[in-house]
Formats: sequence, structure tokens, C-alpha cells
Amino acid sequence: MSAETTPRILVIGTGDTKADELLFMKACIEASGGSAVMMDVSVLGNPPYSPDHDKHAVARAVDVTIEDIVASGDENTAMTLMAGGAVQLVRQLHRNGEIDAFIAIGGSMGTDLALDVALSLPLGVPKFVVSTIAYSHLIPPERVAPDLMMILWAGGLYGLNSICRLVLSQACGAVVGAARIVLESRASAPAIGPTIGMTSLGSSCLRYMKTLKPALERRGYDVAVFHTTGMGGRAFESIAGQEHFCAVFDFSLQEITNHLAGSVVSSGSDRLENAGARGIPQIAAPGAVDMVDLPTWQHLPAKFSQRPFHAHNRLIASITVDAEDRREVARTIAAKLGASKGRSALILPSQGIQEWDMQGEPLYEPEALTAFVDEMRKAISPEVEFHEIDAHINSDDFVAKALEIFDRWVGEGIVPRGMPAKGVAA
Repeated sequence: MSAETTPRILVIGTGDTKADELLFMKACIEASGGSAVMMDVSVLGNPPYSPDHDKHAVARAVDVTIEDIVASGDENTAMTLMAGGAVQLVRQLHRNGEIDAFIAIGGSMGTDLALDVALSLPLGVPKFVVSTIAYSHLIPPERVAPDLMMILWAGGLYGLNSICRLVLSQACGAVVGAARIVLESRASAPAIGPTIGMTSLGSSCLRYMKTLKPALERRGYDVAVFHTTGMGGRAFESIAGQEHFCAVFDFSLQEITNHLAGSVVSSGSDRLENAGARGIPQIAAPGAVDMVDLPTWQHLPAKFSQRPFHAHNRLIASITVDAEDRREVARTIAAKLGASKGRSALILPSQGIQEWDMQGEPLYEPEALTAFVDEMRKAISPEVEFHEIDAHINSDDFVAKALEIFDRWVGEGIVPRGMPAKGVAA
């Protein structure tokens, strides 16, 4: 295997307490054809091996010493400082071309640090966290990098054992494989047009993307559609924050309602903010904001027990919110769009905003929809292009309006032109 395709995997952990596990990971990475670069984030002790980047280097990255960190107060403060140092050092290593991927192990403390490191690396750099709290609601959505891979560290609280070895070997094989594929495909990657970010809530509730995606691809754009069930919206916001999109079609804002209602199906408090904060042109619509998503397998909160209910599957169910809550959602959307630093538009389909709100469907509440539309008209900022259409969000008229706005923005130079394939008319 050539040096160009030998993945350099940064391995992060507390070597004073997890040396056996970390050295086992090093051996697994090397046996898989990778090269392990060891970073120690211990505070009190020292590992029984010589890391490539020791705890003193981590501390120096934030202009302090290990002694300063030990004296900082408690383990939470100390590990927060170490996380800051790890982020700065990892960014430098990546900028210098010294690492191709990273993997970290930890309990709640190590996971806390590892999540910061993952967020500090750009999209496409493989990121793997082996954690005793993987998939837990202890991890807020805004802490999760959009391409983060996690595995539950079963049997991994203290020391090696047969179960722990199985988990760690899988994780090391996965990160080496991911990094190798990235390295091998980088040179042969085809040229693609600018990327548009689009949101939707599946294809049964909202289906405009079935027409919009091919229409935009014919115009020479790469279109990424995000499923707004909490983590999908989080990924969308994170990638928008990295300025990866040339424009966004943010038509499924239902996670805003979830967040306001306290649902665990949340993408964080900054939903509908990152594209605007970075001046990325955005066309928005209030798709599915009349619903709160909740786990089907949990008992309904008392405040929702009498609301119209739709079980989508055994994982997720939707419940409508009342007129007053919809007015709050309208004001929240208007405020977020009004704060945009770039061009923003809102399409308001007054005949309905998701498949199940039509007459005869389980979530049909025309009076509450009217209240939302009324509040949206009043709350929207004059700086935001406002397009109310007498149609449903799943109609051809909605798609036509979205494309009309987008094409005009392209003509005005607000959005860069696409890159049509040969023989395909834009």
C-alpha cells in the first residue's frame, strides 16, 4: 500500500486510564492498513507509552499548562479546557495535512471532548466516536457533526474484555476503511455543480422534492435533501454553517415546532438560522409546522392527549398543535428569516402545509391553519420576499413558485449558475 493511500488515523483518549484500550486500537488500525497517530488528553496521570501529541501539547494549544488545568477547579472545567486544546491542535494537524481521520473513545467526559473535535473538522473527514453514551438523549443535537459515526462502547467502562475488543476492532476497521475510500476517491471525484440544501419530512408528508430535485439537477446543481426528523435538520444547519450550500430550499420547518413544544425530536435552537447568518440565499416555506413529532413508543404528554394524532410508524408519531401555538411558530419563523444577512423569501401555501392536513385526513384543522396564515402575514419582515399562494404545499403550483423565485435569483446573480451536463439544457 502506498503512502498516499495509507490512512493516518488520529486516536484520542485518556492514556492514563485507558492505555490498554488505546494501544489495542493502535494495533487494530495498523493491522487494517492504517497508521495510528496517538493524542493523549489525560489531565492527572501519564500514559505508559509515548503519544505523538501529549497532554502538554494539548494544553499549549490554548495557551495554558497542565498545571493550570489541574488547578482550574474540577474535572468538568479541566476537561473543557482540554477539549479546547484538542480542537485547536486537531485543526492544525488537519490544516497541515498530517491526519486523514480521527477516532476517540470515552465515557461521558471523553465523549464531551470528542464531540467538539468532530465539529471542528470539515465535512468529509471521517469522524468516529466510541462512547458509553452513544445514541443517548444526553447528547444534544447541536453537538453532533453531520457526518459523525458512533458506536456504543458495550462493556467498555473499564479495561479490555472480549466484548470490548469486538466493539473496538469494528470501530477501528470502520474508520480506516472510511479514510481509505476518501483518499482513493479524491483524485477521481467527478466535477459537480454548486450544492443546494433542501429539507423535507419524508415523501408521504411532503413530496415537492420529487419534482424540484430533478428540475434543479437539470439546471446544473447538486441537490442534497435532508429528512427533518431532528438529526436531519441538525445536519442541514451544520453544513449550512460550513457554507457548503450555494442556496437552500428550506421547506420543512417542523423541527421549530418540535423545539418550541419540548419534543426530543429536535434539531436544536438554531434551526432556520445558519444559512441566513452566513448570507446564503434561502427560500423557505412552513412545511409541517402544524405538527409536533414524538416517539410513538412513549406515552403522550398530557397536554397533547386530546389533539389529533397520526402514528407514522412504530418510531415516530405526529400530533397537531392548536391555533395559539401555531401563531407562536409563525412569529418564530418570521423573526429567524428577518435576521438573515442574505436574500430570503417565504412561500406561504394557504391551502395546507402537509399531506395529512387536507379534508378527510387525520390532522385536518382548517381554523388552526387560518390562524397560522393570518399570523404569518402580520409577522413577516418587509425585508423578506413574501409570496402567498392559493395552493397546497404538495401542489405543482408550489413547485412552480419555488423555481420562479430561484431562477430570478440566478438571473440577478444572487445564486451562482449551475453546471449543466453536456447535452442537457438548463
